[in-house]
Amino acid sequence: MSDSVRLERDGPIARLTLNRPEAGNAIDLQLARALAEKAAACADDAAIRCVVLTGTGRFFCVGGDVKLFATATGDELADLLRELAGTVALAVSRFSRMDKPLLVAVNGPAAGAGFSLAMAGDIVLASETAQFTAGYSAIGLAPDAGLTWQLPRLVGLRRSQEILLTNRRVGAVEAERIGLVTRITGDGELDSETNAMARSLAHGPTAAFAATRALLLHNSLRSYEEQMADETKAIGAAGARPEGQEGIAAFVAKRTPRFEGKQR
Repeated sequence: MSDSVRLERDGPIARLTLNRPEAGNAIDLQLARALAEKAAACADDAAIRCVVLTGTGRFFCVGGDVKLFATATGDELADLLRELAGTVALAVSRFSRMDKPLLVAVNGPAAGAGFSLAMAGDIVLASETAQFTAGYSAIGLAPDAGLTWQLPRLVGLRRSQEILLTNRRVGAVEAERIGLVTRITGDGELDSETNAMARSLAHGPTAAFAATRALLLHNSLRSYEEQMADETKAIGAAGARPEGQEGIAAFVAKRTPRFEGKQR
């Protein structure tokens, strides 16, 4: 598989790096397929307890490879766009449904599907040079990779309409203020902040994280009462697992809990 997406392991932490710096990490079919494959590999590996997604070079990801789009016309272009968007959607879906948190480190500008990938994180850390642009309508296209689902839930419908329809660039400071990102770090501090957060997540209660992610993912599909019923089931199941019992025992004993990974 191509090195357009690098996968590196550090114990329970997997780091996925978009690796086409000469093209701003633009997404072509090769990168999209590599991302989907490696997202699936991370999701299926029980030894991985946190996944980090970032980019190489000055950009996080400028979105789809427009130069590639320009090589096709008519039905051929439609087929190319559907295949590319569908493949990236597979990666985003695996990220959203895996039993471990996704930490995104936005090291620079994110546009189009790069914007979508950034929004897929549970925790999103952004450098001071990060900025976010939808960009789709500038080239006559509609959003993909889950952006129209994520963005209104993060910043509201009215603000999403403006961002998507006008392609207004959102800088790092505003992105933090309106809830696009979790927090900003100094440009020289992004790696260290990301590593510290990844270690914290990787040593947390993996099964509880999985249940929390599933509840958040499905909350808009259920009524208030159905969501509370699911929460009731989830907290009961968590208490029956070793990590839930360890967490309670550690709290009572005033010591740091020792979570050892997902245990059903």
